[in-house]
Order: sequence, then C-alpha cells, then structure tokens
Amino acid sequence: MDRISPHELAEWQSAGRTFTLLDVRRKGVRASDGAEVPGARWLDPEQVLAWKDDIPRDRPAVLYCAQGHEIGQGIAATLRALGLDARYVVDGFAGWRVARMPVTRLTTANEETA
Repeated sequence: MDRISPHELAEWQSAGRTFTLLDVRRKGVRASDGAEVPGARWLDPEQVLAWKDDIPRDRPAVLYCAQGHEIGQGIAATLRALGLDARYVVDGFAGWRVARMPVTRLTTANEETA
C-alpha cells in the first residue's frame, strides 16, 4: 500500500499504532498554513537526500505535503525504493483539513524543527 486516507491516519493515531509521521510541505507553504497534523515532524522536502537515512525502518512512514500530489507521492516513492514502508496522505494537509481532523498550531518551537 502506498497511500493512506486522512481518516485512516486518524484511526492509526487513535489506536496508538507505531509509525513515523512526516510533514514534507515546502517551508513557505507550511508557514502560511500555520498548522500541522499533531505528532508530525517537519523535514524540508528539498533536502530529502540529506535526511532519507534518518527515517526509522522498523515502522511505516506516513508523509503529507500540501495537496498530496508531487511532493508527498514522490518522496514516499523514493523511500519505498530504499526499502521503507512509506505512504503518502491522500489529498495531503488540505485533505486532512477538509476532513475536519485536528491540527496543532505552529509555534516558534515547532516552526523550524527539522
């Protein structure tokens, strides 16, 4: 499986399933949105080759970008090619918000986390 819906992701979170949640929106888009999916770690999508080896291999990696298209799908495909169980969130952060899922507002402490 290479994708997950916002509702499935919320179920994983509620069930306490072990996975790595990555926010791979571009920095400016993320700042403009002003929020993130709770529990997500932001990683600069333009630096994927620098951080790809830091992603835990013992659990699925779930990635979301702004719309669930090129960035999220592309990075998930790259990580799968490297042997990781990587999935992108269908419709990305926009889909998460449309589904009325909870968000965490960005603060100075989590704006620059990488």
